Amino acid sequence: MLITSGREKIATARKVAEIIDARFIDPEIKRFPDDELYVRLDTGDEAGIDDDVVLINNTYPDGDLVETLLLLGLLKDLGAESTTLVIPYFGYARQDKRFKAGEAVSACSILEYLGHRADRLITIDLHAPSVLDSFPGEVLDITAMHALANRFGGEGVDMVLAPDKGALARAETVAKDLQVEWDHLEKTRLSGTEVVMKPKELDAGGKRVLIVDDIISTGGTIMRAAGQLKEQGASWVGAASTHGLYTGGAIPKLRDACDLVVSTDSLESETSEVEIADVIADALSGS
Repeated sequence: MLITSGREKIATARKVAEIIDARFIDPEIKRFPDDELYVRLDTGDEAGIDDDVVLINNTYPDGDLVETLLLLGLLKDLGAESTTLVIPYFGYARQDKRFKAGEAVSACSILEYLGHRADRLITIDLHAPSVLDSFPGEVLDITAMHALANRFGGEGVDMVLAPDKGALARAETVAKDLQVEWDHLEKTRLSGTEVVMKPKELDAGGKRVLIVDDIISTGGTIMRAAGQLKEQGASWVGAASTHGLYTGGAIPKLRDACDLVVSTDSLESETSEVEIADVIADALSGS
């Protein structure tokens, strides 16, 4: 098995290759004077590639999506026996349905494009894994929740909360690893302007509470929840996500609201304390 990557995931791909004892092919990716991408893989063999290849790269931002498409095409042209595409953070995944007439269902379209060149697809904590039905080949959505739980093993967490009912399974996974209780936040509208967020069944009073989700974007829900949980008596509130997107300068705001903010390195940021290389390596080794 050979492993390669786009520019942003080289460190992750190198570590995966080391863990599973595979050869890593360093990509040469640069831009022409007109800003178009140049992609090359030095296989060391003019005959090309006669092996199974794993490509690790995000599809966000747009430049990474173009890299991914070019690398997939190149691998096929070089004769790869099969290509497994690992997307740590799948950009456009949240546009998984048509919310208004005439909208592009971006997630489905991109998966169909990728499926023309990739034989197999592995994603991590997709917001809606059902969208993978659009990919024509074999698919697998793996989770980084166990790795996040391991990071919080020494933090004395008493309770794990999901921001909504749809994310409850993620909270349950982390809570079971930490051997604590879990619940989801429920919104109650008190007036036209006042909304209370609190655990549906449990009491956060005096508890060290961890809120977990697949992705934190603006962080608005997490910040409001953290503030209200502390008003309800929580002694500590942390936030953990697989994908720390953090739009609109969210990190300092989240840190003001939460006692600790942690994400994986699916998207590199100052909160990336949990590596996904082991998660990916486990998935590849089990295939």
